[in-house]
Amino acid sequence: MYYISMIITVLATVIYNISQKSINQSINPFISMIVTYITAIIFSILALIILPIDRNIISSLKQLNWASYVLGLSALGLEIGYLYIYRSGWNIAVAPLFVSIISTIVLIVVGIFIYKTKISPMNTLGICLSIVGLILMNKK
Repeated sequence: MYYISMIITVLATVIYNISQKSINQSINPFISMIVTYITAIIFSILALIILPIDRNIISSLKQLNWASYVLGLSALGLEIGYLYIYRSGWNIAVAPLFVSIISTIVLIVVGIFIYKTKISPMNTLGICLSIVGLILMNKK
């Protein structure tokens, strides 16, 4: 599952960005999001029915915490953010990399200060190279 989960995530990210870039610019972005989330709900329900995962729905609902609700809000923010990124002219080859590097840098800070994550000198070098990469990508 170690590599399969990464392959699924990479494929989904590629399809996600191609789909976001291809959404008709003349439609209301929130109509697009409603259709997106209805589709996600339908497929989630089908997966719940088909896949052999714990089906104790009531127990799972009782165990939910704030994170599931905030995840929903952040997913909407991601969707709308990417939609506007592409509508404003960002290049599909650059925008996801920008988002990923900046998000990673923010998460490193969060990891260090909130989760007490330790980073090695090699990690620090990678972070610095990523920042240099951002600067170079922003040069036209």
